[in-house]
Amino acid sequence: MLVQREIINAIKKLVDKYPIIALTGPRQSGKTTLLKAMFPDYRYVSLENPDVRYFAETDPKDFLKQYDKQVIFDEVQRVPHLFSYIQSIVDDSKIMGQFIFSGSQNFHLMQNITQSLAGRVAIFRLFPFDIQELKNAKLLQEEYAPQLIKGFYPAIYDRNISPADFYPNYIETYIERDVSELVSIQDMSLFRKFLALCATRAGQILNMSNMANECGISTPTVKSWLSALENSYIIYLLQPYYKNFSKRIIKSPKLYFYDTGLLSNLLKINDISKINNQSIKGALFENMVISEYVKQINHKSMRHIDPWFWRDSHGNEVDLLLEKSQHAEIVEIKSTRTVIPDLFKGLNYFSDLMKDDNLEKTLVYGGAENQQRKAGRVVSWKEFLL
Repeated sequence: MLVQREIINAIKKLVDKYPIIALTGPRQSGKTTLLKAMFPDYRYVSLENPDVRYFAETDPKDFLKQYDKQVIFDEVQRVPHLFSYIQSIVDDSKIMGQFIFSGSQNFHLMQNITQSLAGRVAIFRLFPFDIQELKNAKLLQEEYAPQLIKGFYPAIYDRNISPADFYPNYIETYIERDVSELVSIQDMSLFRKFLALCATRAGQILNMSNMANECGISTPTVKSWLSALENSYIIYLLQPYYKNFSKRIIKSPKLYFYDTGLLSNLLKINDISKINNQSIKGALFENMVISEYVKQINHKSMRHIDPWFWRDSHGNEVDLLLEKSQHAEIVEIKSTRTVIPDLFKGLNYFSDLMKDDNLEKTLVYGGAENQQRKAGRVVSWKEFLL
């Protein structure tokens, strides 16, 4: 592997504690490469292969006699009735790490796991490279603007594919296929229009009826398409934090993309000069940092940390609130390279409102130096770690 993946440590801790390990995440995030490198003694079986899938569908008992242990089943959600047979096998054998599942459709994979294999599976999510992984491999860009456009998908780095070539193909070959398998899409050009509309809404409060009107589709269709994009790991809905607050708090989620390279491509931003618009720069930078936190939570298997945002009806806002076991951390995200006291305004307002002495305040910014200030920590986009 060109880049050492952070999630390896988390998987190693649990592979001898559970009979099944499941690794999900977007297509082309490196799942197969990772699993083959981690488990070289395991046989690899792709259920994308029509001949293999036919064998598994028509004769599951003999199929599982042949592939009875130390097997990686890729895209296992494609043969859902295998799950109940595998349940009996692992319950009888009591072997830990007997099977490894990989899948790129979260909805179908998780649905089958919860129905047949609850308590028998340790679940992990692998996303495209995170900032620290690229930094450790000396592949991180010096400035954040070219990194926003390049994105984080492994193929861009492993095979030296230009983002302008990679992302249009990714949209056509993976996103459209996966989404159309989850929901019925009659008009693919209309769906492409919707996907581009989502890109213009990145970092904004989700308004489904507004999107429906602009795209010329119904609100239930918007809801269905957003859910399919979420389950294919294309978009992420950051939920609002409204515990112990009045009705004046915003209760709709904010929409983000997991990858800024894909987002930039949908916005037709293919060179740095097009990021000079301050609002676009700020939205892309915020999207990168939010997705970085989500990736680190999953790659380090720190799912006890819950990410939220907070905003009231007067426009007071905290970009990110991380609810941890002992305390909370609030994060302001600014693309500027210059730190001024006014950048802490939202963090200070929320801190005064909560009256919590243990509240940790962090400003992630576009500069290169980390600082400790009276108002809170100042962290470079290249440096922040959970």
